Amino acid sequence: MAEITASLVKELREKTGVGMMDCKKALNENDGDLEAAVDWLRKQGLSAAAKKAGRIAAEGLVGVATGGTRGAVVEVNAETDFVARNDSFQDFVQSVADLALEGADTLEKLSAAAYPGGDGSVSDKLTALIATIGENMNLRRVDALSVTNGAVVSYMHNAQASGIGKIGVLVALDSEGDADKLAEFGKQLAMHVAAADPQALTRDDVDQSALDRERDVLAEQARASGKPEEIVQKMVDGRMRKYFEEVCLMEQAFVIDPDSTVAKAVEAAAKDIGAPVKVTGFLRFALGEGLEKKQEDFAAEVAATAGA
Repeated sequence: MAEITASLVKELREKTGVGMMDCKKALNENDGDLEAAVDWLRKQGLSAAAKKAGRIAAEGLVGVATGGTRGAVVEVNAETDFVARNDSFQDFVQSVADLALEGADTLEKLSAAAYPGGDGSVSDKLTALIATIGENMNLRRVDALSVTNGAVVSYMHNAQASGIGKIGVLVALDSEGDADKLAEFGKQLAMHVAAADPQALTRDDVDQSALDRERDVLAEQARASGKPEEIVQKMVDGRMRKYFEEVCLMEQAFVIDPDSTVAKAVEAAAKDIGAPVKVTGFLRFALGEGLEKKQEDFAAEVAATAGA
């Protein structure tokens, strides 16, 4: 057995762009033969995938899966919206959402989870998809919600198929009331979250740094009016109430009945459901939020095509 040196692994890595552990495995499988290791990586789809790894992937799909008192949401990115319509990609997103629901609710767990059908791990399956479809892809994020009693309800905006689309929402409702009525109200609330994009459940859940930043900005704006400091503070307090109404789910105007807040809508729904209802959490994944988008220069593209 040939010695697999660090320099040999480094050389294969530079040649293929594949990760160190996969390079080491390839060299072990091929008795230290560099070229044979390159071919081995290509056959595994790893070398082709690595070449695409630097390309921007901000399209793709969000997937949701629910089961009674638990729900999970995932985001899988690709380079173009075209891939989101690919059956193999859609099947992958649905499958990883189901795996997240079963308990693989961190990126580490999900990547290592066995992919259905005996295709290795989720990470292995993703690598194979990259090589087959020809675009960089990325398992970006995963999260889950659960309640002891009640339901976790989902909503998918701009759905491509059942449970997959552009904006996925989960809402967790703790209640011992009528299950069907709870699910119906939960769907309305999930639709509200998709539309209103709240940043926190209640005032207590607002990020303190965001709160401090907002208060500082409002204070400077108020001081610019030349009012006395005690008036400035009253102005800031008033504007902060408006801020909370915008970012806190329970204080937002309910999209289905704008004359009511979400908190009041929950109270009203509880009477119909037949038991108290408590919103314990929500998740909202919008495809590509926070990611750099590839900038297309259409004029340059047309000119290049004409030149060719």
